[in-house]
Amino acid sequence: MNFAETLREKIFVGERITRTEAELLTREPLGELCAVADEIRKHLCGNAFDLCSIINGKSGKCGEDCKFCAQSSHYDGCAESYPLLPVEEIVRAAQASAMAGALRFSVVTSGRRICDGETDKLCAIVRAIRERVPISVCVSAGLLTEQQFRALKEAGATRAHCNLETCERFFPNVCTTHTYSDKLTAIAAARKAGLEVCSGGIMGLGESVSDRIELAFALRTLGIRSVPVNFLQPIAGTPFANMEPLSADERRRTVALFRFILPDAAIRLAGGRKGMPDKGEACFLSGANACITGDMLTTQGVGAQTDVVLLQRLGYKVAEYV
Repeated sequence: MNFAETLREKIFVGERITRTEAELLTREPLGELCAVADEIRKHLCGNAFDLCSIINGKSGKCGEDCKFCAQSSHYDGCAESYPLLPVEEIVRAAQASAMAGALRFSVVTSGRRICDGETDKLCAIVRAIRERVPISVCVSAGLLTEQQFRALKEAGATRAHCNLETCERFFPNVCTTHTYSDKLTAIAAARKAGLEVCSGGIMGLGESVSDRIELAFALRTLGIRSVPVNFLQPIAGTPFANMEPLSADERRRTVALFRFILPDAAIRLAGGRKGMPDKGEACFLSGANACITGDMLTTQGVGAQTDVVLLQRLGYKVAEYV
C-alpha cells in the first residue's frame, strides 16, 4: 500500500490528514495521487456533480487593487463597466442557466461591497429569480455586513460567495486595499445571517504549493464545503498579466491535494478552465466534483451543453451536492 492509499484508509474511517501528511503527498507520483483522490471523492461524495453558473451583475470601476482582476480601477484591464443590471435581464440569464442544466445561479458584483440602495435592488433580483426560476440563488457582492447578508437571505438567497483567494501569508502579494481578516469577517457575517458560504481561491498567483495547502487547511478550519478552485488566466493590463499559467500536472495535483484535505467538499473548478484542452476532464478524474459552467466574469468559460455531455461520459449525475 502506497502513502496515498494509507491516507485514503485514514480518511475512510473519519479521520483527517495533517499538514505534514499533506506536504508529503506533494512527493507522491501524480497518477497514483489523482487516482486515490478520485476514490475518496467517490466514497464520500458519490457521483453527484454540482453545476452552477454566474452572471457579472455589476462590472468594473472597482476600487480594490486585486492584482489578478480586470475590473480594478487601479489597472488598465479593459473590463466593461456598468451598474447593477436590470431585474429582468438577470432573471432571463437565470432562466437560461436553469434550462441549460445549472442547479445554482450566482449574481456577482464588482467593488468592495454594494451600498444599501444596491442591496435593496439585489434583494428584488433574488426574489424575482426565486419566484420565477427553479434554481438556487447565490450572491457574491463583496465584504457585506451581517445586516446586508440577512436581507439577501430573507429575499431567498441560500449561499454567499467570498473567496479567500490565497493563504494568509501570501495575501498581501495579491491585494492591499483589504485584508485576509476582512474576508474572514465577511464570511462570519454571512454565516450569522444564516447563509451557506462558498469560498476558495486562485492558483497560479506566484504562491508556492505549500501556500495552496495552507489555503486548503484554512478552508477546512472554517468548515467550507463549496470550494471554487480557480486557475489564473492572465489578463492584459493587470499586474499578473505575464504570469506563467500552471501546467496540466500542477492543476491535477492541486485538485487532488484539495480532495485529500477537504474529503467531503464540493471541489469546484472555476476560472481558467476554458484554457484547458480537456475542459477540466483530468481534474474531474482527480477529485473535483463541481464546476462553474458558462462564462466567468470577464473571461470566457465552457458552455453548459459541453459540460453536460462530458459529465455524462464520465459517469457523473448533475445534482446538488452541498
